[in-house]
Amino acid sequence: MDPIGVTAAMLIGGSYTITGHASGTSQDSEDTLHFSVLSNVRPMIETMPLEQAAQAYHKMLSGNARFRMVLTTGT
Repeated sequence: MDPIGVTAAMLIGGSYTITGHASGTSQDSEDTLHFSVLSNVRPMIETMPLEQAAQAYHKMLSGNARFRMVLTTGT
C-alpha cells in the first residue's frame, strides 16, 4: 500500500507498464458480472447530455451527484 515512485520517462523509455485491479482477479470480475445478470442487478445512475459534461463533472466533484454520472449522446 506504499506509494510507488515512478516517472513517465521511466515507463516510456523501457516500454513498461503498471497495471492493477482493485477488486481481485479478472475471473472475479467476470463472476460478478454473471451474477448481476442472473440476479437482474442494474446500476443506479444519473445522466446528463454530453454538452453538459462540465456541469456533470462539477456536480461529481462537489459530492452532489446521485450515484454515478453518465454522459449521454444523441437523441
